[in-house]
Amino acid sequence: MEIIAQYHTVFFIMAVIFGLYMTWGIGANDVANAMGTSVGSGAITVRQALIIAAIFEFVGAFLAGGHVTATIRKGIIDPSSIVNNPEILLFGMLASLLAAGTWLMVASLRGWPVSTTHSIVGAIVGFAIAAIGLDAIQWGKIGQIAASWIVSPVLGGLAAFLLMMSIRRFIFETDKPFRSAKRWSPVYVFLVGFVISLVTIFKGLKHLDLDLSVPASFLVAIVFGLIVAGLGWMLISRVEIDEDADLDFHFASVEKIFAPMMLFTAAAMAFAHGSNDVANGIGPLAAVVSILNSGGEVLQSSQLPNWILLLGGTGIVLGLSTMGYRVMKTIGTHITALTPSRAFCAELAAASIVVLASRTGMPVSTTHILVGAVVGVGLARGVGAIDLRVIGGIVVSWLVTLPVGGVLAALFFFTLKGMFS
Repeated sequence: MEIIAQYHTVFFIMAVIFGLYMTWGIGANDVANAMGTSVGSGAITVRQALIIAAIFEFVGAFLAGGHVTATIRKGIIDPSSIVNNPEILLFGMLASLLAAGTWLMVASLRGWPVSTTHSIVGAIVGFAIAAIGLDAIQWGKIGQIAASWIVSPVLGGLAAFLLMMSIRRFIFETDKPFRSAKRWSPVYVFLVGFVISLVTIFKGLKHLDLDLSVPASFLVAIVFGLIVAGLGWMLISRVEIDEDADLDFHFASVEKIFAPMMLFTAAAMAFAHGSNDVANGIGPLAAVVSILNSGGEVLQSSQLPNWILLLGGTGIVLGLSTMGYRVMKTIGTHITALTPSRAFCAELAAASIVVLASRTGMPVSTTHILVGAVVGVGLARGVGAIDLRVIGGIVVSWLVTLPVGGVLAALFFFTLKGMFS
């Protein structure tokens, strides 16, 4: 208690800096998951991707990022054994932010698409084992999170596979694919607006004190979906058939229709990513701020200030705008050859799964979901369409992330404890 009172301002400044550093790492690394498929398919440029992501990552983090934060903050470790020593939890959360941020910086510099969720969960577990003991870990919650790491890519892959097969059935395999694409495209764009808005309104805005009934939520989501579909139809209607391009690639004109549709899925994916992955950075930050504001009391629950969500969104935008391009290429170009239609399916599927998962409070990995979605799109053309060596390398990077985060967090914890004790 005395240490917290003595260094209150110092700890607060450190928490803000480390939290911003961690969310910067999220933006720098996971932007590949949100934007890599759009850029890899050639539908949008890197600059357009950064602008779209900057806007919708921030909006997702600020509007819908509060729900999943509780799991990262309170669900992984049991702080009851250190109630009388709150400085241990404070040092641990600071160490976890610094450890995860450091690993994400290294991975981003190398262009490795690692999981930010793995990074922070591994860091928190590593600190807790070193500082408190094995009994402090909520192994049941860790088991649920580990299960989600397996389920996530499967769900992402299945959703993307089904979407890809439906587009093949209703568009590519018809007598006049271009005309079919113009007819069905607004329906798919409607799904983008409907899914994202429904789930966000239904469970994602509790911290903004907006309480809509189920029928009202569906009505608002339908209206929003229709508005998005209308905007999509306006863009799609301008696309003209290109007979010269069709000579080289039979479906070139059809793919041109999916290019403007990618603007909507890119925005949806950025929103979904911001709403889910902001928790990885602001969860430990919220725990530190709670301890400081309560004068050293380890509270079981606390109000999440909007300024913390604001900080998280800012950090993500800074990260993706300064170093996101390094990782963006990996998922967008190396797993399987992406066209606008394939990338559309992958992003719509991934965005839907991420937002649904974030509303349940489960900190799933966006990396896992989108990789699964891209693989699912590739499988629609057969196993040979996937580069299994790239998949293997990505999986190895996932496995390495957990122990690295844990070891770094333990080292930083003992360093901070030695500095202030």
